[in-house]
Amino acid sequence: MITAASLLLLLHVAADLRVAPFRADATPDMGEPLIWTTPVTKIMDPLYAKGVILESKGKRYVMCSMDWCGISGSTHRMLTEALAKGANTKPEYVELHTLHQHSAPYVDGDAYALMRKLLPKPPLLMSDAYLAKLANNLTRAAQSATFQDIDQVGLGEAKVEKVASARRLKVDGKLVIRFSTGAKDPKMAALPEAPIDPMIRTLTFASKGKPVARMHYYATHPQTFCCDGRVSGDMINAAREGFEKEDGGAMQINFDGAGGNVTVGKYNDGSDAAREALAERLKQGIRDSVKATQWTSPGDVDWRAENIRLPHRPDLADHKAILAAPAKRTDIEIYRAAISVVFAERKRPLTLTALRIGGIRILHMPGEVLLEYQNFARSLQPNVLVAAYGDLQSGYLCPDVAYQEGGYEPSASNAGPGTEAILKGAIRKLLR
Repeated sequence: MITAASLLLLLHVAADLRVAPFRADATPDMGEPLIWTTPVTKIMDPLYAKGVILESKGKRYVMCSMDWCGISGSTHRMLTEALAKGANTKPEYVELHTLHQHSAPYVDGDAYALMRKLLPKPPLLMSDAYLAKLANNLTRAAQSATFQDIDQVGLGEAKVEKVASARRLKVDGKLVIRFSTGAKDPKMAALPEAPIDPMIRTLTFASKGKPVARMHYYATHPQTFCCDGRVSGDMINAAREGFEKEDGGAMQINFDGAGGNVTVGKYNDGSDAAREALAERLKQGIRDSVKATQWTSPGDVDWRAENIRLPHRPDLADHKAILAAPAKRTDIEIYRAAISVVFAERKRPLTLTALRIGGIRILHMPGEVLLEYQNFARSLQPNVLVAAYGDLQSGYLCPDVAYQEGGYEPSASNAGPGTEAILKGAIRKLLR
């Protein structure tokens, strides 16, 4: 005989996975700095931190993506702890990533501390008051999130047309760098699109046939403009929020894949028309990925972590010299030098994690990871979803050949040659 108590127990067992979506405002106040030190002068559209809390077998895991250019060092730790507090879990079970729009802030608390220590007048730094407000926003959003029992998870993928394009290209045997507004130059626009990963992949959590949250993974810089004081979630925010209005209320969350060497440069000339067209094509890719969803029961949930320590860049002395004699340096040069120095002196390891939900894996990586690492991960596990841009203190994470070739990405990396073996080793352990 099935009693009311035993029926409740059966329902609890059947609904082992619960998900609670949340959204927090992450729009900086007027006068606060964007990347790198440009003050906010205009809010074009709001920035958000959007995520989900997963609960399974008494443990809670948080995956959050924020419309910021970068969060690193002690700031990343502070905001991770704020989410953990709100979700009633451990910081080790929280993944906080950025989408890397260049019309948004880039904050490294360790670099801030170093500049305050060494410089009589540091560049414009984000105020402690705003960071405290942001942390409180994250905590409250996680605390107020409503859990729903999940009985289906779905995975879909589709090709995105004419959005991503390679930044590092070989032309007549020489390396050519095509930046995010490359289409201003017809010669750059005419260069090939590849190598890219053209697919957007969507993970959907559903309850009783109704989507609760969708998480989209796509590898490219979402940057169409930069560094002029305007705050915007750029094309990716427009595509995501536009589709959310179409999708019956399910929370839409985007994660940037390993797109460190991928931009929209072939298709973007910096105009409003180009940005709107990119957003519409990305939104169509989201629609197609959702339509391609194949459903399964949730399956077991498992969380793994690997800590790594990476070699620092070989020219560290040059960056220390900038901080020792800052008078003739720009604020951007000073800030970037400070991040490089604190990364070299960092005591806390960087962490990669992998969340498994049945046969689906989600790989979370720190740094601005180049596409080669996403391709490597997918060669090990075809169903893996890749989220880069966690703790961003390392800057670009390049394969060793990129350091030999040169170009922009190695010049903006705080890690050095030897990174590849360490990073691939951690990915291999997490996905085995």
